[in-house]
Amino acid sequence: MDIYFGVLFFLLGSVFASFYGVVATRLPEGKSLLGRSHCNHCNHQLSWYELIPIFSYLFLRGKCHHCHKKLPIYEPIIELFMGIFFSISYFYYGFSYELWMSLILISLFVLIYISDFRYMIILDSPLIISSILIFFLKWIYFGIQEALISLFSGAILFLIFLGIGFLGSKIFKREALGGGDIKLAFVMGESVGILYAIIGLILSTFLALPYATFTLLNNEDREVPFGPFLISALCMVFVFYEKFTTILKFIMFH
Repeated sequence: MDIYFGVLFFLLGSVFASFYGVVATRLPEGKSLLGRSHCNHCNHQLSWYELIPIFSYLFLRGKCHHCHKKLPIYEPIIELFMGIFFSISYFYYGFSYELWMSLILISLFVLIYISDFRYMIILDSPLIISSILIFFLKWIYFGIQEALISLFSGAILFLIFLGIGFLGSKIFKREALGGGDIKLAFVMGESVGILYAIIGLILSTFLALPYATFTLLNNEDREVPFGPFLISALCMVFVFYEKFTTILKFIMFH
């Protein structure tokens, strides 16, 4: 039975990844999600056999069936990534609160990586949907009081990030934190609480440092997309929550 559900979650993850790719590329460009998928080179509408996650790319040998232009390699990679991590989440957590939370965070991870690196945008709709799902998830597993506390934690983190963004813009005379990063802070606080979300913020700065340094050394006059590093740090804090708790206890009592 475990193998059955493992395969099922892999398929579910790869299908969702294909859909997230559409969301993260169409919405920033102002396009509707209702239109048929098509080749970005020749606008050829894709048939059903060209839309199967991972396998279609292999079957078509990475090229459009109509114009023979190369298809983006990141699409099957993301589909494979999400399929594997959805499956791992099931095997690691089973049917539990942690499983559903991990699926939400993995989904946000993929959506934010695509949209923020490609368009420097963190979409509002995934953040809102994730926030609602997390609220009801906490309500179902821990009760309404815990769910309301998580909303309060999210609001506090939102205000903290808003303050950091305001001070940063005054000091550096440019936008220090984007609106999407500040909204993502709400989800961070709601997911793991104020203290662990702050740990995530600190961790994200270290994760972003190599990329920011590389950008600076190459004289690229562009802002660093901070969202991917924030969501990466949040995922790390969630997965290693107990280890961070042990470290905090050690620091507090020594």
